[in-house]
Amino acid sequence: MTKRVITSIDVARLAGVSQSAVSRAFSTTASISSATREKVLKAADTLNYKPNRIPSIMLTGRSGMIGIIVGGLRNPLYGSALEQLSAGIREAGFQVLLVQVMDTVTLEMALDTLAGYRVDALITALAIGSEDTAAALSTLNIPVICFNSALIGPGISSVRSNNFESGRRVAALMQQWGVERPYWLAGPVVNAASRARRAGFLEGWSAEKSSVTELQGDDHYDSAFTAVSEALRAGHRPDGLFCSNDLMGCGALDALKDTGGMSCPEDVVVIGYDNIPQSAWHSYQLSSFDQRPDALVAASLDILARSLSVPDERLSETHVIEADLVLRRSTSRMITP
Repeated sequence: MTKRVITSIDVARLAGVSQSAVSRAFSTTASISSATREKVLKAADTLNYKPNRIPSIMLTGRSGMIGIIVGGLRNPLYGSALEQLSAGIREAGFQVLLVQVMDTVTLEMALDTLAGYRVDALITALAIGSEDTAAALSTLNIPVICFNSALIGPGISSVRSNNFESGRRVAALMQQWGVERPYWLAGPVVNAASRARRAGFLEGWSAEKSSVTELQGDDHYDSAFTAVSEALRAGHRPDGLFCSNDLMGCGALDALKDTGGMSCPEDVVVIGYDNIPQSAWHSYQLSSFDQRPDALVAASLDILARSLSVPDERLSETHVIEADLVLRRSTSRMITP
């Protein structure tokens, strides 16, 4: 026999209150006495009652859900940030709707689904560079926060690492260290953060009239190992290498050692970005920029709270978080006490 679904009528009958009182007891804004709410919640717990949120969504237009869009999660940085974001959202009284997409094309296809769920706001960690996608996000008419992206627009805010300045800082350090053959290992062209790091690195070398050799990767270990190995076989011998992220930094270190027979830091200094746990492994000890994901998440949650409190204002803000350079063995010969 199929078990009957417990309804608000059952809860009202057990608690000795009206059905409307049950609805008010599960609302964060409705007026109800603490004694009545306590009776309702006790009855609901006894009956294992779970309130139906659909009527409230239809009445208020608010679902209590925050959509989070993520791309590939191979970079541990985003897994850590996602965990912190989800915890903060739940602590604020909302639920998380997680949507994984691979690129802006599949993102645009997912926007109708997100609109159908009536999410109250959207946080995206996907690199977005398309103006069409920005316009599509804006037309959702809900707060949108782009995590570690430079994209802004009506109702769209950005929280990101200071990628450009970090690139300039690497160039300045390498010049102090006497690097003469600087190399840049890039992420995908669509990655705005990688482009900003490249721009800062190249600008930092421009005054020195030094030519930066550029290699192309795709943000992952294998692409870096292949790109650096091919460059070494072609006769390239960098003495300074800045990698767009740590996964590629680790791939580059292995290629320098296995393919080029080069020692780090004796022959070449290497710096990555993200400060993922792997960068601190004994076999890598990769110097890296810590994006401070806790600060990025805190800024995102602050914008989210203020955007939801004044939805008609369509907040559009940019928060830039300075990254901390963590120096390890890959640059240790250059570190002064």
